[in-house]
Amino acid sequence: MSRRIVQGVPMPGWPMRMFKGLVLLVFCAVVIIPFVGVISTSLAPNKQINESGGLVLLPKSINFRAYESLFAGGVVTRALFVSIFVTVVGTLLSLTVSCLLAYALARPGFSAGRPILLVVLFSMLFSPGIIPLYLTVKGVGLLDSIWALIVPTMISAFNVVVLRAFFMNLPNEITESARIDGAGELMTFSYIVLPLSKAVLSVIGLFYAVAYWNAFFSALLYLNDSKLWPLQLVLRTYVINDTQLGSAELGTELLPPQASIQMAILVVSIVPILIVYPFLQRHFAKGVLTGAVKG
Repeated sequence: MSRRIVQGVPMPGWPMRMFKGLVLLVFCAVVIIPFVGVISTSLAPNKQINESGGLVLLPKSINFRAYESLFAGGVVTRALFVSIFVTVVGTLLSLTVSCLLAYALARPGFSAGRPILLVVLFSMLFSPGIIPLYLTVKGVGLLDSIWALIVPTMISAFNVVVLRAFFMNLPNEITESARIDGAGELMTFSYIVLPLSKAVLSVIGLFYAVAYWNAFFSALLYLNDSKLWPLQLVLRTYVINDTQLGSAELGTELLPPQASIQMAILVVSIVPILIVYPFLQRHFAKGVLTGAVKG
């Protein structure tokens, strides 16, 4: 059997290509079918959900009653606004602080750069532990505060290292020309460095946003007031732990089946990241690789 040669490399025959295609198709089905089941169950009519035992792959009709119940002003609506606030504000604060710290560590004239960098690297290897971290949060008065979901995780040492490496790779001639024109460090950073760093900022911003959006342990540890719960803690409580959602929690009397409500919560928790990711995907590989080549 002859084998096709492309650029001097022999290509596998059609049986092997077909086998690889089938394997890839099976893996894709394993990944996609659960998502289809979640979305279909959240949209299926009540009778079909009850007849199928709680999981529907192909709904007979589209029913948005589960989503209407979630957004009726109850615990899920409140948790969604909390998660959006924590994600947006936390990402902006984390990007600001991380960029300032990384830029300072990247400047060759910063005398305290090496000791601070060692502290940053040390925090990557050794975590403080739950009890010391809880006592610290309690000592600064952040218990039962929405800021307890942002401040303790505001800086990621890995992200700071990636940003520092990216800033170090920028040509020194650019910053030197800005200084010759009379620009200070802050102006150089704001008007020269940041516009050249859109790719890595997009990636690091996505890292921070996903971390804030998916975080539930901080809320479980620091928050006793359920009104401050983010969406992921609601997801853990009412979906993973299978706690029943009633009229008091949802703020409506017309309740669809619990399976439909749980799947709708899953969809609501997944969709925002799925919407944001395609807009940042083109920066993803460039930002990570550029910031990790040297430094």
